[in-house]
Amino acid sequence: MESVARVLTLWRDEEMNEEDTRILRTVSSEVPFPLREEDRQAIKLLIQTFMERDDAAGLSAPQIGINKRIIIFRNRGFEKDGTPDGKGTKRDVEVLVNPRITQARGELVVMAEGCLSCPEVRVEIARYPEIKVRGFDQYGQKVNKRYLDYVARIVQHEIDHLEGKLIVDYQGAIYVPKKRLAVFDRLLAAK
Repeated sequence: MESVARVLTLWRDEEMNEEDTRILRTVSSEVPFPLREEDRQAIKLLIQTFMERDDAAGLSAPQIGINKRIIIFRNRGFEKDGTPDGKGTKRDVEVLVNPRITQARGELVVMAEGCLSCPEVRVEIARYPEIKVRGFDQYGQKVNKRYLDYVARIVQHEIDHLEGKLIVDYQGAIYVPKKRLAVFDRLLAAK
């Protein structure tokens, strides 16, 4: 298995990526326990791919072509605007396998989100500021944890990927660079 995977995108330049889109839109499968070697390798590839990036707050297995319920995300190390500070280490990230939100609390907070699989686009999305999640870590140990604010947003975003849902599926305002407006009007109309 390669050491870093390509992140799948809905479009590239001015064309839809049909195969990438099919994979990104597929609901991911549960990972069976105890972990099999192929699942350990998938987790390792996700971690390596994520750690090579300094532009991502989270990444899901479907985004690298693996339709399994695995996510990785930063739990600290952000600038004031929410972007990663570029100094992240393995201690600053968490891996969740088969994550499930068991509780969501608080008044929904609207914020513009970007996504590696929807390049150059930001969408305003309302998310809960507090969630509880159950799942497993990368070693197969049970996890039952509460996430707050920006980290809660990241986890919700990554779990959306496991359901085949992307930021362009939300009804919030979409922000697109002016120079790319005609391209995105055509691409987003096709979704």
